[in-house]
Amino acid sequence: MGEMKRVEKDIDRILISSAEIEQRTKEIAAQITKDYEGEEVVVVSILRGSVVFFAELVKQIDLDLRFDFMYVSSYGAGTESSGEVRIIKDITQSIKGKNVLIIEDIIDSGRTLSNLKELLGTRNPKSLKICALLDKPTRRVVALEGDYVGFSIPDEFVVGFGLDYDERYRNLPHVCVLKKSVFSKQDN
Repeated sequence: MGEMKRVEKDIDRILISSAEIEQRTKEIAAQITKDYEGEEVVVVSILRGSVVFFAELVKQIDLDLRFDFMYVSSYGAGTESSGEVRIIKDITQSIKGKNVLIIEDIIDSGRTLSNLKELLGTRNPKSLKICALLDKPTRRVVALEGDYVGFSIPDEFVVGFGLDYDERYRNLPHVCVLKKSVFSKQDN
């Protein structure tokens, strides 16, 4: 627990507790199970941020699931997404004629997910939906909505439960607001 104590000083406050996340994840999983009843679904985790949410979510979905993973880059050095998707690791299976559910940690500007959805759409899936733990609707610059969303949050820089700043804080059990002093001093 020493590492957790070391990062606590960087956290302004807990925005969404692990108990709230657990409850909402169960509700989303139940809705997905109902919506795809009797169907097979390819769930695509967008690395690395969605891994913790993905792991919790899929355990609760009572369907025939196939897992796959994509690692895309859309960020430069700062905290703003360029939206330009560079595929570092693509999915390994064909999604032609299959139900595909993209699992993401957060919908922010929407540019990256919009581009990703367009790209995967060219592979002729039966259906293509987005599930995200978090949504920041005030940051949206493209018309994109998540089909399954855990929590709508204000425009604050959050970490934990898979979300990071400079690859840190992903293992925190809650979604937390990072102190501005932590990321403002490095972005200058």
